[in-house]
Amino acid sequence: MALPQKHFKKGSIKPELPEDGVLRYFSMAFCPFSHRVHLLLAAKQIPHHKIYVDLIEKPEWYKDYSPLGKVPALQLTGVQDQHTLVESLIIAEYLDQQYPQPRLFPTDPLQKALDKILIERFAPVVSAIYPVLTCNPNAAADAIERFENSLDVFEVELAKRGTPYFAGQTIGIVDYMIWPWFERFPSMKINTEQKYELDAKRFEKLLQWRDLVSQDTAVQKTALDVQLHADFQKSKTLGNPQYDIAFRGKL
Repeated sequence: MALPQKHFKKGSIKPELPEDGVLRYFSMAFCPFSHRVHLLLAAKQIPHHKIYVDLIEKPEWYKDYSPLGKVPALQLTGVQDQHTLVESLIIAEYLDQQYPQPRLFPTDPLQKALDKILIERFAPVVSAIYPVLTCNPNAAADAIERFENSLDVFEVELAKRGTPYFAGQTIGIVDYMIWPWFERFPSMKINTEQKYELDAKRFEKLLQWRDLVSQDTAVQKTALDVQLHADFQKSKTLGNPQYDIAFRGKL
């Protein structure tokens, strides 16, 4: 049974979800944290049902699946009590253990810990650029400067590792966990007055990495066009987020 491609809102009727043991993935189409989980589901070719949720006007029934009201949320319909997992990195680690092909987390415990720390170090990148990325008129004057300083960590780390991906010769968990923001960064060229782009010299290795990752099958399957990202952020500044434009041309 195909679920409708729309974001369920407050007052909406709870969708009829099949009791078939298939994972239920609750998402918002433009949420980068949800995008992380979408990438893993695609990379591992895991069957799942997608249910999209309006984050401003959450449907009342959503608390039955995610008591905290968060996305992403993944309901494990094939296990006893049908637990629901939240937080993208927690979900990612669970999926990598339950569906080990392809393995995305390092098997070495120390390297796994170091990679999880590196993923956490992306938080300052996100917090610095988020107001700019979301077209917030109150973004701090030094937001881009702080963003670039935080992103330097990843340029240096990629050079230190000396491999095309953060995971080595093949794509891995760090690559997938930071990718959603790199898909969104180009929207700043459309939405910012200065038509911002990453500096080609300062971020030479990251830009090479971006071009390489963009060719990954899972990345291509989950990608949204940069214009869609830009249009969505503009709709947010007008106070009326247009979540369903993610499905433009697909309905």
